[in-house]
This record gives sequence, structure tokens and C-alpha cells, in this order.
Amino acid sequence: MAEISAALVKNLRDKTGASLMLIKKALQEAAGDESKALEVLKKLGHEKAEKKEDRETQAGRIEAYIHGGRVGTLIELRSETDFVSRNEEFIKLAHDIAIHLAAMNPASVEELLAQPFVKDESQTIGDLVKNASASFGEHVEIKRFARYEL
Repeated sequence: MAEISAALVKNLRDKTGASLMLIKKALQEAAGDESKALEVLKKLGHEKAEKKEDRETQAGRIEAYIHGGRVGTLIELRSETDFVSRNEEFIKLAHDIAIHLAAMNPASVEELLAQPFVKDESQTIGDLVKNASASFGEHVEIKRFARYEL
């Protein structure tokens, strides 16, 4: 078995925000290979997120974004607890999705979740939400959104 250094674990923690136990498990499965461990973390994170999908989201945040005074968006991003919805990363996620809405103009939440993220086309919006759910340990969902344009 490959030696798993604390520096490697810390590096993956900084990149992904995943729990230390999940990172260690992914590194063991990937035999210490960082790029393979990232793929394993993504898979494990999505599995964890899917297990939480039936949980009720009672807290959240409404984020607004105005682009050039001509396009405006509102997004309702929900979480299970107020503690998570006040988290800096949750707020950033809501803002990034609001920016995405201004640029891409999806017709429905389902279409939005399937779209490649404008800041990183290697991920979909659905991937971002699942990764956030895995990172926070709570169900995170986009409840609804609105987009206005002159």
C-alpha cells in the first residue's frame, strides 16, 4: 500500500473541502495517486449526496445578481439548517449560480442542473450542488429561480 502523507491529505482537503476520513479512504482506494483520488472523492461525494436527497430543506438563502443593469437573477438555494446557509462557501455557491443564470438563461431547474457551469465547464451545476451537499453533510437544492432581462 502506498504511503499517504499528511501533506497530500491537506492538499486534497484544501481542494475539495471533503472530510479527512473521506479523503483518506479515497487515497487508499487510489493507491496514493492524487488525480485518481479526486475522481474517487467525486464519486463518493455524489453517493453521499444522493443518500441525503430525501431530507427536507428548511433553511436557505435567496441570492440576487444584477449584470450591467440589464439582466437580473434571483435564486433560492436551500439547505437543511441555517448554520449551513450562513456558511461562506454556501453564499459563494448561491452567488455563482446566480451569475450562471444571468449568462445561460435556463428554462427550468432541471435544465439548469444539466448545464455546464460557466466558470468551469468540466462540471455541471448539478455537480456543484452535489459536491456542496457532500461537503456540508446536508441536502442542498435549488428550489427555484427567476431571471429578468430588458
